[in-house]
Amino acid sequence: MDFEEILKELKASLLQLFGEKWEDLKGESKKDVEQFLKDSKEKLKRWTVLLANGDITLDDYEWLVKSQKDLLLMKALHRAGVSKISLGHFKNKIIRVIIDVVKNIVIS
Repeated sequence: MDFEEILKELKASLLQLFGEKWEDLKGESKKDVEQFLKDSKEKLKRWTVLLANGDITLDDYEWLVKSQKDLLLMKALHRAGVSKISLGHFKNKIIRVIIDVVKNIVIS
């Protein structure tokens, strides 16, 4: 398992998600995505290795990733006036994308 490849896939998938929802903010949001992945990299790597080794379940992994939700600052969207409710829903989509990407790579 190459975690750097997983990170690349996560970044691409998250940027695509931003582009689908807020095309005009995709460039600014790229910084937010990169910052989140940088801040969460070590934890995500550790948890992904545990998942790949069968030391934790997918449910455990999902719970752990959800614990990182507060690190998703989404500064660009906040500056653009996106409501807190919309940001909350979008953060949930981001978490779902992370879990789905890892699941597809690690548990396939």
